[in-house]
Amino acid sequence: MAGGGGISSGSRKHYAANFTSKVVLACIVAASGGLIFGYDLGISGGVTSMDPFLEKFFPKVYRKEVSVQPSDDQYCKFDSQILTLFTSSLYLSALVSSVTASGITRVFGRKKTMMLGGLLFAFGAILNGFAMNLPMLIVGRLFLGFGIGFANQSVPIYLSEIAPFKYRGGLNIMFQLSITIGILVANLLNYFTAKIQGGWGWRISLGGAVVPGLIFFFGCFFLSDSPNSLLERNKIEEAKDQLRKIRGIENVDEELRDLVKASEAAKLVQNPWRDIRSSKYRPQLTFAVLIPMLQQLTGMNVFVFYAPVLFKSMGFGNNASLMSALITSIVNLVATIISMGTVDKYGRRTLFLYGGLQMFICQFVMTVLIASKFGTSGNPGQLSFLFSFNVVGVMCVYIVGFAYSWGPLGWLVPSEIFPLEIRPNAQSITVAVNMIFTFAIAQVFTVMLCHMKFGLFIFFACCVVGMSFFIYKLLPETKGVPIEDMAIVWRDHPFWTKYVVVDKALPSLEMAEKV
Repeated sequence: MAGGGGISSGSRKHYAANFTSKVVLACIVAASGGLIFGYDLGISGGVTSMDPFLEKFFPKVYRKEVSVQPSDDQYCKFDSQILTLFTSSLYLSALVSSVTASGITRVFGRKKTMMLGGLLFAFGAILNGFAMNLPMLIVGRLFLGFGIGFANQSVPIYLSEIAPFKYRGGLNIMFQLSITIGILVANLLNYFTAKIQGGWGWRISLGGAVVPGLIFFFGCFFLSDSPNSLLERNKIEEAKDQLRKIRGIENVDEELRDLVKASEAAKLVQNPWRDIRSSKYRPQLTFAVLIPMLQQLTGMNVFVFYAPVLFKSMGFGNNASLMSALITSIVNLVATIISMGTVDKYGRRTLFLYGGLQMFICQFVMTVLIASKFGTSGNPGQLSFLFSFNVVGVMCVYIVGFAYSWGPLGWLVPSEIFPLEIRPNAQSITVAVNMIFTFAIAQVFTVMLCHMKFGLFIFFACCVVGMSFFIYKLLPETKGVPIEDMAIVWRDHPFWTKYVVVDKALPSLEMAEKV
């Protein structure tokens, strides 16, 4: 069998389950872990566009910014590796903690890993809010990163394990929804704190991260661990009781039996870090690496990190740039809500491909807009209202494309395709790769903008074409497939079948759909 146990008969299982309030509440609380990630994504770009913050921690960047005239090269206005290190340092620590989190998740469970993430994030927020110098600021960022690493590793797994398979897509996307809410709250807060007299509003923005951290930490107190995690730690009766509660029925024997078999198969794996490299896990490992990498190469996080900086570089005023970032974050939130209702209806592949096409068109149009106004010199002259309106409009359409496709699916698909025996480790790889490329893009963005100019948008457009082709050729549809029955999609895929150990007990997808 490819990727562990869970199939005990000749047909794909459709476990009985009700859509219970308990599972909805559990998913809401767990998904609130996305608030801490989203809040940081939104807050960092806003504070780096605030002059008092720049003057205190990055005086060279501040002096360079205030000395730039409208006739100067706007592309290079914020080119500073020290400034980008403020944003990207967080993702280095998130990378480290995500790898560590796999062992903690396996031994102590998903719940405690999530709680640790919220606590570390809250501590980092306190350090940032009271930061007196650059080292203190960076240390605070590192603790924020530790918290994000633990949360991003454990939350998507928890959501995929606790949700009924028919609604797994929509419920898992609640994590991405929380990320977009965090971004919106951060941009809203930045807009108002930037107006505070005395120039200390950035402290509220950075220190305010303690709120989502504590919401996540205390919210997890009321959660029970997932049945899969309980079985992983030999708590069979607790797992059965939890399964009854979240499914809303008394007879969960069939699903529990398959979960137990998957758990027993998982315990036979002595070294998951070694075994994950074997050929039978080749499909899952490929997507664990490439999906988070390609998610970052859409260029979306560039706009999330640096939307205020980017708009400011285009000649928008400080308040106007923050308002533009706020508008785009509202659009992001609305589109993510829409994706929750469509992912289990239209499927993962369809949303990936349509979103990719929409983002490509927007990248092309953005290239034309920026090239026509800024050229290669970066001197736009006087910016008209029509140009500004068009830039923000195209950005919003681009964000809609990301928000129903690569944004939520970049977390959903990897978390649902892993068999139990390698699930924590594989999710750690997904988060680690995500953090590596988030760090890289955040670190080099201002340099790329300075040297590639409007060609930066061409670069991301080419990436979108490549990643859409990858999805079209290699990703099977996972909509409606029980998480412990996922081996079918790899065995029946024309490319991946050669890597999968065939189990005669597994039905084909065509047969399974008739059950």
